[in-house]
Formats: sequence, structure tokens, C-alpha cells
Amino acid sequence: MDTLTFDVEKRAVGKSAARAVRRAGNVPCVLYGHHMDPVSFQLAEEHLKKLVYTAETHIVEVRLDGKTFRCILKDAALHPVTDRPLHADFMVLKTGEMLTLVVPVHFEGTPIGQREGGNVQVILHELEVRCLPKDIPSHIEVDISELSIGDTIHIRDLEWEGLTFLGRPEQTVVTVVQPRVVVEEVEEIEEEMEEADADEAADSAEESEEGDA
Repeated sequence: MDTLTFDVEKRAVGKSAARAVRRAGNVPCVLYGHHMDPVSFQLAEEHLKKLVYTAETHIVEVRLDGKTFRCILKDAALHPVTDRPLHADFMVLKTGEMLTLVVPVHFEGTPIGQREGGNVQVILHELEVRCLPKDIPSHIEVDISELSIGDTIHIRDLEWEGLTFLGRPEQTVVTVVQPRVVVEEVEEIEEEMEEADADEAADSAEESEEGDA
């Protein structure tokens, strides 16, 4: 896993101070841990974007006042229109202490069902896991090459050394479905067959009435 190191500065707290930080091209951040008081600092927006706009999990070393804190990005608030980072929380890692985090998922391989015309539907692009700091993965690889049309991978099907997957075990992660166009064509054919059967039955009924007459 890649480790990114940033030299940061403390910041004042409050709304006006946060606005001043953003005008200077930085993002208000908070560093916290179970055995320390929260520390408010500012990080250059361009640095934070490397952590926000990525499909990988990174360990972050924050250098502040001569100290280095090994941590992860725990949460980031984004502007609802521009998606620019507005605030970020960093959690300090402690050796041997379990933590909960969200990890990106990478899907490997081309499913059998896709080669047969099926469509891959990814339901979860990220997974919440619990693990020790030493077991934090950059991402979770899920092999989907053997999936046929109708096959599904659930959270309960996943295994990764050192990780406990959270969430509902029956939650779908990815599935391969029948192409909608095929379903529509089958439904259309079935409707036509039903109409043809109805017409044939009506014709038979008319012929029977004529014969009785």
C-alpha cells in the first residue's frame, strides 16, 4: 500500500477561520484518535484530492509541529455542486487496535455471462471492513470471471485475510443479468403467441357454430 506524506499547519477553528483557509486554497481538517485530543489543521486542496479522487486506500503520514502521525482519511465533505473538498477527518492508527473503514472494490476478469451477452451490474463499489492497521488493503479484488448469467456474488461469499466484512451478508456486490432487450423480445414473442392462440380459439369457435347451424 502506498503511503502519502504531507507537511501541514495548525489552523484556527470557527466558520470565518474555515472560510479563510479555503480562500487560501487549503481544506480545514481534523486529526483524531482514541488516545489524543483532536487537532485542527489545514491541508492543501491539491493534496487532499489525491486521497478523495482515487480508487485506492492510502496510509497518510501527517507531519505537524515536528511530530508524524500515521493515519487514514476517515471522512471528507464535498461541495454538493462542484465536488470540491470542504472538510476532512483523519483518524490516527494505533498498532494492534482494530478499526473500521471503507475500502474500494476492484473487479477482475470478464464474466462468462458477459461473453454470452449478459450485463454486469455492480451494486457495491466500496465495502466496509474491520481490521488491524497492518491489514489495511489498498483495495479489495473480486474475481468475477466465472460468473454466468444469473450468478451473483454476495458479501457472505467474500474472503480476505485479516478482514471482517461488515454489512448484511446477503447484500449483493455484483451480478450478471440477462440483457433487457432479450427479455423484452421474449415477452413480445410470448404476447404474440398468446394473441395467436386466442385468434385460433376464436376461429375454431366460429367454425363450430357454423357447423351446428
